[in-house]
Amino acid sequence: MGNGFQFLDIIFFALIAAFLVLRLRSVLGRRDGHAGKPRDPFNLQRDAEADNENVVQLPDREKSGAFEEMLEADAEADDPLTTGLMQIRRADRAFDPEEFLVGARTAFEMIVSAFAAGDKEALEAMLSPDVYGNFAAEIDKRAAAGETLETVISAIRASEMVEAYMEGRMATITVKFVSDQTNLVRDTSGKIISGDPREAEEVTDFWTFARDIRSRDPNWILVATGSLD
Repeated sequence: MGNGFQFLDIIFFALIAAFLVLRLRSVLGRRDGHAGKPRDPFNLQRDAEADNENVVQLPDREKSGAFEEMLEADAEADDPLTTGLMQIRRADRAFDPEEFLVGARTAFEMIVSAFAAGDKEALEAMLSPDVYGNFAAEIDKRAAAGETLETVISAIRASEMVEAYMEGRMATITVKFVSDQTNLVRDTSGKIISGDPREAEEVTDFWTFARDIRSRDPNWILVATGSLD
């Protein structure tokens, strides 16, 4: 009898241990091989929530439904932008335009700051090879001349999607940014040779971001830049 009760105790504690393992796994999740990668500016809000709370965020059905209704209501207008957003949404059900714009604004500030600082490593993670090559060449040219660039974005007055489309498995979105910037170029002695620190300039940029919707990598990268100048 004693041996029988001991056997039942072993089974009982084994079940408790299995339950605790499952609970820990549900809270902590599993490693997916991306723990060491830089944070994606398009997911900063979700990263911050994950840092602050061990809570699994479920999709906001009400928000998702509102987005679907907006697209359906505008579809009859035969608007190319709306059509493109619908194509991206069908290919990637997790896509949300509001979250994308938040990420695009963050990426804009990060890239502008990294370019001014000459941080090639940060730029390479956020730019396509072609765009990175152009940015890196300008940084090298500046360094060779002994010049430094200081850029301060005092305000982003507008950020809006102006074009969206799917091409094969690539989702592409162009965003128009209107910002107030102060850009100063200094020589080797620190003397300002271009720009006015007392006056911000309104700058309008058109940046195009792209993402392979079949890739597990959630990052959007900058694939083209343009301006009104």
